[in-house]
Amino acid sequence: MKYASLGKSGMKVSRLCLGTMNFGPITDEKEAFRIMDAALDAGINFFDTANVYGWGENSGLTETIIGRWFQQGGGRREKVVLATKVYGAMSDKLDGPNDEGGLSSYIIRRHLEGSLRRLQTDHIELYQMHHIDRNVSWDELWGAFEHAVAQGKIGYVGSSNFAGWDIAVAQMEAKNRGFLGLVSEQHKYSLTCRLPELEVLPASQSLGLGVIPWSPLDGGLLGRNALMKIEGSRSGGNAERIEQHRSQLEAFAELSRELGEPQDNIALAWLLANPAVTAPIIGPRTLEQFESALRSVELSLDESVMQRLDEIFPGPGGAAPKAYAW
Repeated sequence: MKYASLGKSGMKVSRLCLGTMNFGPITDEKEAFRIMDAALDAGINFFDTANVYGWGENSGLTETIIGRWFQQGGGRREKVVLATKVYGAMSDKLDGPNDEGGLSSYIIRRHLEGSLRRLQTDHIELYQMHHIDRNVSWDELWGAFEHAVAQGKIGYVGSSNFAGWDIAVAQMEAKNRGFLGLVSEQHKYSLTCRLPELEVLPASQSLGLGVIPWSPLDGGLLGRNALMKIEGSRSGGNAERIEQHRSQLEAFAELSRELGEPQDNIALAWLLANPAVTAPIIGPRTLEQFESALRSVELSLDESVMQRLDEIFPGPGGAAPKAYAW
């Protein structure tokens, strides 16, 4: 498994990030354990989750499953660079009127303690703001995170779903306080969602943040089964979008056949070729899906293939600049 720095933190993480969003709601605990064990065996040390995964009344379930996996021992916790998120409401009656989404100092403190408890650990390597909260001042935000870092409860702070200008403001405010600020931005980015190339990726790369793309297969749209009607697959729920992008997806499938590689691995390899990207998040529901995704790290796309992909899925300003020279 290849490794990269997590932005300006200097911490090394695997080029693929194991996303755990399906653990609990879709993937049962036994299968989740198998996937996490296989990830460590394959050299994947970067795991991503969020306090709200499990959703609704089951918010926190995914973190709980990961915590029980850690408790099996064998160095599991020590080997993992753990990332989770804060922002969403946790359906906690004890929060009273503060049971809502946001990033107040109160929410950060209480929800961090909840994540640590469920994950059965005393620290989190990367604590991410799941969304921007423009109702909270940066003095309050950075003060809360600085305190958590000083306590040793978190190592680094990341953002998710931030606009390019949000990242710039966050880093300016952190610099004014003498604080490291953000080390990463988790953002929706894929062949069919290239808008981040306008501002988010250039801002992140210029300011030293690693980019962690979520939904790199755009909810299955870029998967090998997208054009097939397979019961139980995500393709069934994408019918309208498949029709909207049918000509592109058919051209992509043809390219896939020429290369002898499935579409999903090509889509991941395309992201990995971008120097702004640290690690795309894969969200396997089964061990088989996880094992299939590993091939993408070794897959190298030459310039002619990258150009074909630009032609099939043009960026927001047309084809991407050569060699991703943001």
